[in-house]
Amino acid sequence: MAGIHLAAIIILSYLAGSFPTSILVGKIFFHKDIRQFGSGNAGGTNTVRVFGWPAGIAVILVDIAKGAVPVLLIARLPLLGSAEAALLPPDVTALCAGAAAVIGHIWTVFAGFRGGKGVATAAGMIVALYPLGFVLTLVVFVLAIVLTGIVSAGSLAAAVAFPAVLFILNGTGATAISAPLLWFSLPIAALILFSHRANIGRFIRGEEKPMFGKKKREKDSPESDSDKSGY
Repeated sequence: MAGIHLAAIIILSYLAGSFPTSILVGKIFFHKDIRQFGSGNAGGTNTVRVFGWPAGIAVILVDIAKGAVPVLLIARLPLLGSAEAALLPPDVTALCAGAAAVIGHIWTVFAGFRGGKGVATAAGMIVALYPLGFVLTLVVFVLAIVLTGIVSAGSLAAAVAFPAVLFILNGTGATAISAPLLWFSLPIAALILFSHRANIGRFIRGEEKPMFGKKKREKDSPESDSDKSGY
């Protein structure tokens, strides 16, 4: 029963993360498939680019909720009809739920396993699990975007900073972080870096374009491959 309980939490969390926010917003309100415009990515950044800030902010907020709800609610679903203990400790169960949601966002079952880059959903998971770590990582994210004008630069900087921030907070005694929560930051960061592998390649080639600032192009074509950061 405990194994079924954990499997149900993971499946429900994956489905929550798979909710194709930007695709539905595009089709319902703009009668367009977001994947056919801008960078082609089904994330918040491309929604801003193609449909504007109001739609983009709405998509980003929902995508953040997709990471927070599994950790705060789905992971706490009780075992039904059994006095048996849960298979994993609560913090590890919450990690599994959050990870499943991020994976669902990146590889959504509702859109041919073609979703966003997982940043906003991972942010929601982090808000629920490590609030202070989130705030400090957010500072790095914003600072990188301000300095470069490139959203993917912020995403990559935050992915690298996130585990470093947690290890520093834990090592200095600023806040106590359990070992599973601490070490789990590494694969989550690696997953975000993996989902941005094309961006990393463009950075190496000097081809990554800013979304903000003087160099921003007025409009991306459907074939454009620039700044496919996505959330």
